Amino acid sequence: MEEKRCTLSNPCSFAGISPIMVDLPYPAIQVKERNRAYANMLSVDYCGAVSEMSAIMQYINNENRLSCDKCPMAKTILGIAMAEMIHLQKLGELIFLLGGQVDFVAKQQNGRQRMWTPEYLAIPEHAGKMILADIEAEKAAISQYRMHINMIKDPCVNAVLARIIKDEEYHIMILQVLLQEVQSGTNCM
Repeated sequence: MEEKRCTLSNPCSFAGISPIMVDLPYPAIQVKERNRAYANMLSVDYCGAVSEMSAIMQYINNENRLSCDKCPMAKTILGIAMAEMIHLQKLGELIFLLGGQVDFVAKQQNGRQRMWTPEYLAIPEHAGKMILADIEAEKAAISQYRMHINMIKDPCVNAVLARIIKDEEYHIMILQVLLQEVQSGTNCM
């Protein structure tokens, strides 16, 4: 039997990558009381079109496509994706405590339900357009979280959402630096 050699590999090592997030603790994951309407609202943040699930998938896709040519940028994108995974986990806990179902179905206020789909993702080819899409997704998430904070009358839930917003704002700042690097032709960070 002839031995085949692997000749191509990704030179980018992702060892030691950590979540990129604000250096502040998260509030305790707790709720005042069960509230299915709040759980349903958070299900949209969990797995709707503008959601942590969408952010994670978009970032991981971008990181994979950038890793061979733009390793430092790919590492930063992976760190952001890891922070989004933490957000997803915290939202899942809140949904459960509020009496909702933790699944991949966003439950809209109008009673409609929609399972998460990759159709929600923006997958442009050029690195600059990828980052612009990521910035727009972060802005949309912040706007949606603020809207939900205004609708939810549970200070425990709102404290977690407010903390998540701090990470999303931080991600925008980092993505803007990456965008400047792409536009100037540098690849450091």
